Amino acid sequence: MATLRLFAQAREAAGTKTAQINGVTVGEILDAAVATYGDSFEAVLGQSNVWLNGDPTDRTTGVSDSDEVAVLPPVSGG
Repeated sequence: MATLRLFAQAREAAGTKTAQINGVTVGEILDAAVATYGDSFEAVLGQSNVWLNGDPTDRTTGVSDSDEVAVLPPVSGG
């Protein structure tokens, strides 16, 4: 299982900061997370950047059990 790390609004929408999720691609990991955490998480995901092991990625990239998928929502500041 890959590790899903959630930050800021993604963490709030899911109610957790990390999860272990099965999937062979980044897209499968994200789809499983949406199925688990629901519409509010899906809305945040649509605005977020997704990284794999510290690098930007896309949904088609393969993952292994030792990988970390991170969801980084946009940051606002003042």
